[in-house]
Amino acid sequence: MRVLLLSTSYPRDATDWRGVFMRHLVGALARAPDIQLSVWAPPGELPVSATSVTTPAEADWLAQLMATGGISHLMRRGGVQAMLAPVKLLQMLRAAYRRHPGVDVYHINWLQCALPLPDNGKPALITVLGNDLKLLRLPLVRSLLRRVMRNRPVAICPNAEWMQAPLQAAFGDLAEVIPVSFGIDPCWYAIERKIDADQPKRWLAVTRLTAAKLGPLFEWSERVFARSGRELHLFGPMQESVQVPDWVHYHGAATPEQLATQWFPGACGLITLSSHAEGRPQVMLEAMAAGLPIVASRMPAHAGIVHDGDTGILCQSPESYRRALETLEDSAINKRFGEAARDWVSRDMGTWDDCAQRYVRIYQKLLGETSRG
Repeated sequence: MRVLLLSTSYPRDATDWRGVFMRHLVGALARAPDIQLSVWAPPGELPVSATSVTTPAEADWLAQLMATGGISHLMRRGGVQAMLAPVKLLQMLRAAYRRHPGVDVYHINWLQCALPLPDNGKPALITVLGNDLKLLRLPLVRSLLRRVMRNRPVAICPNAEWMQAPLQAAFGDLAEVIPVSFGIDPCWYAIERKIDADQPKRWLAVTRLTAAKLGPLFEWSERVFARSGRELHLFGPMQESVQVPDWVHYHGAATPEQLATQWFPGACGLITLSSHAEGRPQVMLEAMAAGLPIVASRMPAHAGIVHDGDTGILCQSPESYRRALETLEDSAINKRFGEAARDWVSRDMGTWDDCAQRYVRIYQKLLGETSRG
């Protein structure tokens, strides 16, 4: 089965934190039997059995796009580049599609990358993250996407169930909407947690630093962290001008290896008070696979992961946030929640190889529809 996978995200190397999930997905698909995988993406280390089809000029431009934070971040910043970059991206995608007419299935990451699909009837699997739903609010985008979906089998695959309803409303008459969970690297399941009772209670927040991603983290945390014996350790790239309070331990961007070896084993849990539209945040799943309880803001993306009172606690006020931290600092409760979190992720998400098989079954279904047509 010849699969052309397209993505605007891909890590440069093993130390690059950006787009790590895409490297895991490509690796798992390349290991799947009977898959001949071609990849159009920013430059990075591909498995031996996968073939890069990105031209040098495209790779250079995509690398620069990754350096700016990606197409979504660039558009949020505004300015001339926010208008020109999407046009350039669509031109490159159109050229990539035309150069490879012999594929059996397109695996397209993010809705915008489907806009230049050629009118050739080939089946397409289109993945969707929470940010993609904002794209549907732009003039003509929904109509243009519906146009390229006609006359071909299409599966739209959000990575969280909460996106199924709006996608069904927009495209359900043309495509099947099938939520597909991403997988988890086995290294997270292998982490053994041990909290030192003689050390300060360490809580982690791993996020891009933007106002929406941080939410009320600093405001709600100051009273319960500053001069309390607790420590809030913040990891992630500075993507907006954010003033980090001096009582927060800010470490900048961290690699998955650093989090897995240095920080997750001794932490009380992971905090995310984001108000940002997102699918199913991968860092939360990885933390849960490591046995970390979650304290999260009450929003659809979090409620679909955190089983309130079982694998973590959802908060909607400073007071409920304070109570959540205090509850999970009890060692017995923390262990019970962490074990429940790991069990749920292992059962429902599995590994990246499990994820690849979920996609392969959809490829086969789409090809079956093509042959019947």
